[in-house]
Amino acid sequence: MNRSVSAAVVSAAWVLGMAGLGAGTGSGAARAQQKPETADVRIDNFSFGPAELTVAVGTTVTWTNHDDIPHTVVSTEKVFKSKVMDTDETFSFTFDKAGSYPYFCSIHPKMTGKVLVR
Repeated sequence: MNRSVSAAVVSAAWVLGMAGLGAGTGSGAARAQQKPETADVRIDNFSFGPAELTVAVGTTVTWTNHDDIPHTVVSTEKVFKSKVMDTDETFSFTFDKAGSYPYFCSIHPKMTGKVLVR
């Protein structure tokens, strides 16, 4: 009978230990499965919308050209630069540092926008 009690205690300890390990692994796995943040800017009617966008560090911003003519997205600080985008083409950039990132269309320099990264 002593052996049965000992076996039951060892068994219970093993189950509790595994439950603890599972909980720790689960929370780490949940963190690993979180999707990175994303944001979209629409290029339409010779403007960027929204003209000013605030995002968190690590966010990927995607610009989509919905105009019938080509546009670009060029950082005034030379941080990023798209190729010429035709209708429905996109450009994405991930902002890894906090700061203010003004940009413009090199084909139509009066088109301007800004990404604020916090």
